[in-house]
Amino acid sequence: MPTSELLYRKDAYARMTEAEVLAQTDQGGIILDRTLFYATGGGQPGDSGKLLWAEGQCSIATTVKGEDGAVVLVPEEGSALPPVGATVTQVLDWDRRYGHMRVHTALHLLSVVIPLEVTGGSISDGKGRLDFNMPEAPEDKQALQDQLQALIDRDLEVTEDWITDAELDANPQLVKTMSVSPPRGAGQVRLVRIGTEEEQIDLQPCGGTHVRRTREIGKIRLGKVEKKGKQNRRVHLHLEA
Repeated sequence: MPTSELLYRKDAYARMTEAEVLAQTDQGGIILDRTLFYATGGGQPGDSGKLLWAEGQCSIATTVKGEDGAVVLVPEEGSALPPVGATVTQVLDWDRRYGHMRVHTALHLLSVVIPLEVTGGSISDGKGRLDFNMPEAPEDKQALQDQLQALIDRDLEVTEDWITDAELDANPQLVKTMSVSPPRGAGQVRLVRIGTEEEQIDLQPCGGTHVRRTREIGKIRLGKVEKKGKQNRRVHLHLEA
């Protein structure tokens, strides 16, 4: 199956660009030569939006991973499909994506103020959650929320770096999430850093999309803490605006 150039890796803020249709899947999915659309993975939902071309347009309901890591855009049921070889303009549902970016970055910081093993997580519209290896509930949830908001308000820079698979194997402490394997396979692993190398707040492997600076997250609220099994607790996070 053909693969796409991952434009969101180069610029998570790009909202619209042209691409060529490389293929259609047996299920009616669309594969482009270059994509702004993030495919579901690592707890982050696939992007939605539109494709426009000379003869028509279609709405994209979600984006998923296909065979061999292909990025497959899934049209809404009954939509017309652009023909293979057509030039299309891809338009992200930006408000939805940007919300995912804000939540995803906030969850990285949540794993800083709760420095325990992460056993799962998910992101949705305006909210997200992390599951922790946490036998006892936190004593003071408000204090955790205040610590998290203080980090966000520092307006820390969010950048990326790359290491080899072998370097990651030699530094297993970088992997916080027990349930999700870091994106491997291309010989390199992407690291997301919050703060500077000199004053680093967080560094972990991640293939998702994030804001450039933590102040963009805005105000947050920690929601309920649920018990999920003997050792696990689920901490919910909400964007307040």
